[in-house]
Amino acid sequence: MAARGRRTGDDWKLLTEACGALLERLPELVDEHLRGLVGHSPFYGHFLPYDQQWREAEDAMRIGIETMIAPRDSPRLDLECAEAKGRRRAQQGMPLELLVHAYRSAGYLVWDALLEGAAGREPARLAALMRSATTVWTAIDEQAAAATESYRTTELELRRRTDEQVQALLDALLEDRRTPGLAARAAAGLDLPEHGPYAVVVLRAERREPFHGPVRGAGYRFLWRMRADSEVGVVALGPDQGLDGVAALLDGWCAGPGGISPVVRGLAELGLARRLAELALRTCPPDAAKVVRLDQRMPTALVVSQPELADRLVTEVFGALLELEPADRAVLLETLEVWLTCEGSAGRAAGRLYCHRNTVFNRLRRLEQLTARSLARPRDLTEMTLALDAYRLRAAG
Repeated sequence: MAARGRRTGDDWKLLTEACGALLERLPELVDEHLRGLVGHSPFYGHFLPYDQQWREAEDAMRIGIETMIAPRDSPRLDLECAEAKGRRRAQQGMPLELLVHAYRSAGYLVWDALLEGAAGREPARLAALMRSATTVWTAIDEQAAAATESYRTTELELRRRTDEQVQALLDALLEDRRTPGLAARAAAGLDLPEHGPYAVVVLRAERREPFHGPVRGAGYRFLWRMRADSEVGVVALGPDQGLDGVAALLDGWCAGPGGISPVVRGLAELGLARRLAELALRTCPPDAAKVVRLDQRMPTALVVSQPELADRLVTEVFGALLELEPADRAVLLETLEVWLTCEGSAGRAAGRLYCHRNTVFNRLRRLEQLTARSLARPRDLTEMTLALDAYRLRAAG
């Protein structure tokens, strides 16, 4: 807190007399002050009833004038008043610049009134008033600074509380709580439409540094929430936006693994979307470097959603294969996986495996013998494909 200016005994006496005269004119000064504020911005006339504004302005101006002539060791009631006003204005939503303008405006009004009271009198009175200018303006500056600091502190606290409430709404949606009116409240709190296309993204937590807060990219809006083992993002899609763009954007941001849900049609379905995104993530092995879409991983998703049946499928399809030496088994399964990736082309598979295409054919025939299934029969091919997915995910887990 800045010290009050030095004053001689005569200066103190003359300033006290001048301030006393101002206090007698206080109702007139308050009226003029409020007219000036409304003239500067009509907002002043809307945020509070006029009677309440008048009482608050009268109280603040009276305390401010009394402070200028109070003993040096007296409590700074003007700063307490300014702090309280700063809190109230932040809670009422008044812009900070209007609050500061109100203090500056009141300061100029008081100073002009002091000069007006000294005009036409003996020169000593005007000289004493000018020597007191530092005292007057220091008090006004301190009041404006106290109100500003209190306003900003309150604004930050209100923003923190609002953020916590918004995050709680988002959590409730993702946890699929069936609370009446939840989606509507969340739409208002999150500034999102209650009905519209959304998707949910679940990213494995250890993959990289987490996102914080809302993220926008390529016209998409993301809202992120950290969990113990994952990071969950809600994606608001535009009318012409789809999941291809979301997947491409996420692949550019992070190396995966992650899962993207199918599109749902409103905030009330985010809980379902979160579960489906988690299912998509479960189709990724731990070393996966991509963010995958559930609608492109449906067969694997069916496998991982039924772990007991998946284990039985591996045993039924790969029973004899599992009895081979690990190195031999790995070669055969790798050949099957590459052949499937190459859409059944033995020539392309051979290029990836660095072997002759006849070698690929020989390995595939051996797989058919060990599994008692034919890769030429669609049902057998489906079983072997699903069993391979289940085996890879079980081994990774």
